[in-house]
Formats: sequence, C-alpha cells, structure tokens
Amino acid sequence: ILLLCVSGGKAETARYSVPEEAERGFFVANIAKDLGLTAEELSTRQVQLISEGKKQYFQLNRHTGDLVVREQMDREELCGQSEPCLVRFEVLLESPLQSFRAEVSLTDINDHAPMFLNKEMILKISETAMPEARFLLESAQDPDVGNNSVQYYSISSNGYFRIYTRRRSDGRRHAELVLDRALDREEQAEVAFSITAVDGGSPPRSGTALIRVVVLDANDNIPVFTRSLYKVRVLENSSEDALVAVVSAKDLDLGMNGEIAYSIVQNSEDNRQTFKINPETGQIRLKKPLDYEETKTYEIDVQATDGGGLSAHSKVEVEVLDVNDNAPEVTITSLTTTLSEAAPPNTVVALFSVRDRDSGDNGRTSCELVGNQPFSISPLSGEAYALVTLEALDREAVSEYNVTVRATDAGSPALSASKRLFVRLSDVNDNAPKFSQSIYTMVLRENQPAGTSLGRVNATDADTGENARVSYVLVPTPQGLPAARSFLSVEAESGTVRALRPLDYEEVRAIEVTVRAADGGSPPLSAEALLRVLVRDENDNAPVVLHPPPEGSAAAGELVPRSAEAGYLVAKVVAVDADAGQNAWLSYELAKATEPGLFRVGLHSGEVRTARAVAERDAARHRLVVLVRDRGQPPRSATATLAIALVDGL
Repeated sequence: ILLLCVSGGKAETARYSVPEEAERGFFVANIAKDLGLTAEELSTRQVQLISEGKKQYFQLNRHTGDLVVREQMDREELCGQSEPCLVRFEVLLESPLQSFRAEVSLTDINDHAPMFLNKEMILKISETAMPEARFLLESAQDPDVGNNSVQYYSISSNGYFRIYTRRRSDGRRHAELVLDRALDREEQAEVAFSITAVDGGSPPRSGTALIRVVVLDANDNIPVFTRSLYKVRVLENSSEDALVAVVSAKDLDLGMNGEIAYSIVQNSEDNRQTFKINPETGQIRLKKPLDYEETKTYEIDVQATDGGGLSAHSKVEVEVLDVNDNAPEVTITSLTTTLSEAAPPNTVVALFSVRDRDSGDNGRTSCELVGNQPFSISPLSGEAYALVTLEALDREAVSEYNVTVRATDAGSPALSASKRLFVRLSDVNDNAPKFSQSIYTMVLRENQPAGTSLGRVNATDADTGENARVSYVLVPTPQGLPAARSFLSVEAESGTVRALRPLDYEEVRAIEVTVRAADGGSPPLSAEALLRVLVRDENDNAPVVLHPPPEGSAAAGELVPRSAEAGYLVAKVVAVDADAGQNAWLSYELAKATEPGLFRVGLHSGEVRTARAVAERDAARHRLVVLVRDRGQPPRSATATLAIALVDGL
C-alpha cells in the first residue's frame, strides 16, 4: 500500500487494494494511521468519505479510523475488461479544511470460467491444404482479467491438427488451428475433436466446444485480402447502420470456388453486439451507436471464405473518436442548509464534485457561481470542490440565498450543467433592541388610581426568534434621587407604563426614569430610553386665607378714620392656593357687607378700599365677608371676614 499526502487542503492519491467480492466489513486500511491523525481528531474534525460515483462502497469508522468494505463489489460489473479497476473517493476533514484523494484497486478473482459463444464450430478445409496451414478459431470469452482470463487453448487428440495460442495487442489470447498432416477427403471426409480454453486462475477454470472439420474437394486458390490490417476512425454517437469500413478480398478460382462470402469471427460479445458485415459487399456497419466513454477501440477479425470452403483472415482496428456529447455532472456530496450568520469567511457550506465523461478538452471542466453572492468555489483534489463563504454574512440584510453552481466543459460547442443550492442563514444575537424614540413624554393627572395606563414604550430588534424577543424594565434610580420605581412600573412584555399609586401634583410634579429594553439572546443585548412623566394638576385644593386671620382669633379689626376719602386702603386680603396654573389663579369679591356701597374689593389684588368718602351717618362698625375663588373646574373658594370700625381723629 502506497500513501502520499500533504496538508493544507490538497492531497496526493492514497492507493489501496481489495479483492473483488470482499465481504461487508472487510478491513481495507486504517485511515487515521495513514494520515498521521488520532482517532479523536477524525471525530472532532468531522471526517467523511465522499464517493466519486453514486454508490458508497466503503465506510469509515470515525472512532477507530478503520476503512472497511460497505458493499460487495463485482469488478466485471464495475469495470468490464478495463484494467486497473479503480474505485475513487475523497477523505474530507474540517477545521481546517483538508482533502485527501484515495483510490482502491479491485483485484480480480477467478469467478468466471471461459465460455465459447458457439458450442459447435464448423470449419471447411480443402484436402489440398498444406501442412502448417493455419486457421483462425473463435475465441472463448472470460470476463476476468489478467491471469484469471484465458491463458491457453488445447484440443483433443485427432491425428491431423494441433492448436497454437497467440496473444493480441490488447493482451487477449486467441487460438489458431495448425494442420499437422495433409487431409484426404476420400480417406476421412470429416474430423471432429474438442477445444478447451483454460484460464490462469488457481484453481484454473475451463470451457469446451466441439470443432467439426469438413474436408472439401480440391480448391486451388484461397481468398486474398487487399490488406492484412484495416485501420479506421469512427465518431462516437454515429447512428445505427453507419458504415465503419469496407473490406475486400479476391480469389483467382473460377465459378463457386471464386465466389467470396465475408463474415466476422466473433472474438468478443461486445463485437458481436456492435458490428455486422454484409457477406457479399464486405461492408461493416454498426448495430448500435458507439460510446467513447465505454469503449475506445475495437479489434474485428474478418474472414473471407470462397465457395470451396477456403478462407483467409484480416483484421480491422476501429478507433472511436470522442465528441462532446456529455455535459458535466455536478453532484452535491455534502450541504449545510442552515448556516450561522456569524460564520467566518472561508467556512465550508457545501462539497460537490464535477465529472465529465468525455475526454481531452471535452472532459476538461471549470466551475463558476452565477450572480454576485458572498460565496466562492475552492478547488480540492481531483474533481472535488468546496463552496465557501467569501465574506462576513448578515442575516438581517439577506436571510437566505439561492446559489447556482455552473460547470462548463471546454468542448466546442461547450456544454454546461447547473446545480442550485438553497442556503438559509441562522440568526445570532448581533443586534441590540432599538427604541422608536430616545425620549418618551407621558402625562398623568394627579390622583389617578393605581394601575392607570400612561402609555407604551416600544423597541424593536432586527434579529429573529429569542434574539428578537424584547422585554422592558425600569433602571434603578441612583442613590439620593427619588425612587421612580415606587411611582411607576413597565410591563415586561408589552412596554405599557402604569402608575403604582395615586400621585399628588403638589408633592411630585414630574418623574424621569430610564427604561431598558433587553433581548432574549445569550448574552442579551440592550438599549435605553428616557421616560419623562409629567403630573397634571387637578383642582383639589381650595384657597387658604392668610390674612385676615379667621374669626375668633385674637387679632384686632381694621380701623378707618371717618375722614377717609374714596379709595382709602382699609386692608388687604391675602390668600394662597396649593394648586398650579389656573387652579391657583385667585379672584376676590365682596360677598357680604353691613353697608354694601361703602367698601369695594380689588378683583385680583384682594385690597379692600373705601368705595366713597365716609359720611357722618355711616354706622360705627361694619362687617365684610370677602369671597376668595380659584379658576378651577369646578372652582373652589374660601371666605375672609373683616371687622371694620369707623373712628374719629385717627
């Protein structure tokens, strides 16, 4: 066993040998040992066998590295007469990507015996034939090759003939009958004996047929071919009945002895199924189209026999010319249908092989990707290729790809074939949630019950699945600041903001808190936005009178001189309202008075002044009730009572 390999993704060919018909489980080699790897490395690097054909004849044990037969192989079925018979495959390792090419030679076993197509052969030989004359015999067929094919022929004792085994240029052996002594038709008109073909197997196998030699009366001249060897070239795919060659022979005799009939001496089953000859004209035509990929050359033995039974032989060598009749075949051997968007450049997506059954330029192929996509083709060994990523991927930009691999041969005109691969990108958590606004402003009326909804914050995540599932939470307030989380809450799933308790505008007028949106990835990514809640004032406070003090207090009343003119400042009612805005805008009016026309109150100032000059007739004591009212809806109010005394000489 010879094994040659190099690292770095390319490899020479590793060669092994297995007898045909080896049982399932037959040990071929230890791949791990030959590649210089441990069994653990084979497993972790996801070793796999990629067969060149459709069938997988071998399997690899990832734990031990043993390569064994997976399915019995018949060398004759796989390769026919071709030698060597090779079964090729690739050994592929990942992380890093390495490829090793291997081939297993199927050695022939002697499982077929030689067989004559005709169990009885009739030869017509003139009694004038001279000793040492040679006569070509039909060859025995043996599907085996090498020493297991036909090695020699023998005949039974007959008194006239001996057998001579000759070797053709293709290595096959055929028999010639040699005349030992002259025939005499009057003495013996027919000679019968058996012929045996023996192969070189151990033990040898054999096949037998009967030869009957009919002795003909004197015929002076044998046919003579114009050529001993005809060489022709025929394009493959030539149609049935296409002319291959014309052979010609002449015979100097007259009458029936000079009439020539042509025939093909069958030396193989393939020839019998492929060629036919016109016995009168010598035209050799096709029985079926030729296929260069199956057989490249044929050797036909042609016999010319005259009417007296004498015959001569010639050979026709047919060279089949290749035409570009086979498009490349693209076979996907491994495909990652779902690829992580985080896969680095040069990640293997698929493994495929390209095969063209033609030869030369017709069989030389090139591969390309159709369209502009973030992938490239990396050649491995032989006909194997890898589809790899060319650059970083982004599922959020493109979530799936239809990749078309096109293989084209170098024929004229060129033939091509395409294979489409569907690659879906799986998500990784590479996008943080994004709020629709950086600042959310919501308004809450004071005194609203717990659970009141203020509104909703919203964040989206470009990822998918769990990586895009957003949940919300309020960020804890730094120490020293009011704990906003005691006033508000946010629903984790919906982002709805609710009040935890009624708020009093007079205590809390605004709340600012940070909302965090986190996705469900591992680790999670998050974003933050500012939530600003403005508390709207309600008219829940009545005005409070600061001056004058309430009735019954120890404070003295107001004194006004009787000499006071109109506009004299008597007192000023002072009131405050804890609300804000128009709920705290106060107005003053005179609700009751002992003498209504004597005093007036400033609407906005609360100043109590004389409306006219004090007269002698005015009572000495007066009682005023001032109504203080805010502008809320509905309005709230309070009253202030003033005791006024008119005095002389103040």
